[in-house]
Amino acid sequence: MAIFNNRLSELDDAIAHATSYKEYTEACLEHDELSGAQEWKEKDPCRDYDYRLIRKRVQRMQLAQSQDDISGLMSILHEGLHGNLGNIASPVLRTQCKIGTKVLIERFIEQVKKALDAIYNADEKEVDFYEKLHFFEETSHAFGRSCLMLSGGAGLGFFHAGVVKSLNEHKVLPTVISGASAGSIIAAMLATRTHDELLECMDPQFIHETFNGWRTWQGFNKKGLFDPRTLENALIKLFDVITFEEAFERTGRHVTVTVSPADLHQHSRLLNAKTSPNAIITQAVRASCAVPVIFNPVQLRAKNAKGDIIPYIPNRRFADGSLMADLPFERLARLYGVNHSIVSQTNPLAVPFLSTERTDPTTLRSMMWRHIGDLAKRNGIFAFDVLEQLVPGKGSKLALHKCRSIIDQQYVGDINILPENHLRNVGKILANPTLEGISNLIEQGEKATWSQLDAIERNTKISETLRSYLKQLKQREARMLKGVKLREVG
Repeated sequence: MAIFNNRLSELDDAIAHATSYKEYTEACLEHDELSGAQEWKEKDPCRDYDYRLIRKRVQRMQLAQSQDDISGLMSILHEGLHGNLGNIASPVLRTQCKIGTKVLIERFIEQVKKALDAIYNADEKEVDFYEKLHFFEETSHAFGRSCLMLSGGAGLGFFHAGVVKSLNEHKVLPTVISGASAGSIIAAMLATRTHDELLECMDPQFIHETFNGWRTWQGFNKKGLFDPRTLENALIKLFDVITFEEAFERTGRHVTVTVSPADLHQHSRLLNAKTSPNAIITQAVRASCAVPVIFNPVQLRAKNAKGDIIPYIPNRRFADGSLMADLPFERLARLYGVNHSIVSQTNPLAVPFLSTERTDPTTLRSMMWRHIGDLAKRNGIFAFDVLEQLVPGKGSKLALHKCRSIIDQQYVGDINILPENHLRNVGKILANPTLEGISNLIEQGEKATWSQLDAIERNTKISETLRSYLKQLKQREARMLKGVKLREVG
C-alpha cells in the first residue's frame, strides 16, 4: 500500500510539473490506472448520470446504423439530443478521475458523431438534399453551441493568450468568443487572425514587443492617470481599421467586444458583426480597456458605405467592458444560440473566490455557504440601489452604479480556467509587462487549460460536427442556386 501511495504522490507531482500536454496525459492515465479511477470509468452504473438512458441510446443508434436506417437515425437524434442528456456533462463526473470520464459517455458521443457522418453522407436517392439540410438546421439550433469568454484583468490578461494558444493547437477553439477589457485584446486577435497566424500572435516575444510600455504615467490633472497613446498605437498596429463584419468574413469567428457606458442612462453594449457590423475593432478594444481613472473613456468609430471613418453612437463615450459585462453569457445565448460556456477568468476581483469546477453543493455546510453568499450579494445590490438614490451629483451616482454592476455579475461558466492564485500575479495587474512575466502568464494559461481539454473536446465535438456539416450543406445550396440562376439567364 505504501508503494502505491508513494507512486501516486510521484504522479501527482508529475502532473503538476508536466512540461507538455503529452507528459500531462500520460501521468494522468497512469494515476487513474493505479488509483482505481480507470475501473470506475469502465463501469456504466453511477448515480450521477442516467446510464440506462445513455446505454439505450447507444444501442438504438448502433442498430439503426447497422441496418443502414438513416431515417431511424435522424428520428433518434431528433427526439432528444442535447448537450447534457442524462446529466452526462455534470462536473461531478470529472471529480472521480484525473482525465476522461465514463467510457459509456465517450462511446455515446462517438456514436452520435458516427450517426451524423452517416446522415451527411447518405445516398440522396433515399434522403433528399433538403431533408438533410433541414435536419442539420433544426438539430444544430436545438443542440446549441459553446462559447469562450475572456474576462478583464489588466496586465493579467496575457494569461488568456496561453489559454487560446492551447485551445487553438488542439483544434477545440469555439467560434463564438467574447472579450472584456484585457480579454478584448485577445478576442480581437481571434477575430482578425487565422489559425496559423494565431500561432505567431500568441508568442511571448511578439506580445512583449507590441505592448511593452503601455503604462506611461501622465499625472493627476488629466482625464486618466496613464497616457493611452502607447496602447492605442499597439492596437492600431494590430487591427488597423478593420470592422467587425470584415473580420468575420476573414476568419468566420463570431467575436464580441464588450464596452460600458461612461454615463448613467445607458446599458453595456456588445459590439460584434451582428449588432455593430461597421464598428471599428481598434476603437472598440480601446474603449473596453479604458479602466476608469487609469484611462480616459473613448468615442467609438465606424466605417460608412464609402469607407470613411465616422463617429459611432455620436456624443457618447465608453469605458471598461468588464465593469458591466465581464462575461455576457445570456446575451451571447440570444445572439448565437450558446448554451455552454468556457471561461478564462483573470479578473482580480473574482479569481480569489472561484473554483475551476462549477459543482452544486452536496452537503448542508456547502448549501449554507452558498445561501449566505447569495444573501450577501443581494444585500450588497440593495445597498448600492439605496445609496444611488440618496447621493447627489451625477459623478457619485455613476460610480455607485458601476460598483453595483460589479457585484451583480456572474464571473463563472460551465468550464473555468483560472491562473495560479499567487501574490506575485497581483504585481502584474498595472505593471509594464516584461518578457519573463508574459512568458510566465502564457505558460500558466496553457497548463491551466490542459486539465480542461478533454472536457472541452467532449462538450464541443457534437456541436462542431453539426455546424461543420450545416456549413457545407449551405455552401452547396448556394452553388446550386447560383447554377439555377445562370441557367435561367442563359
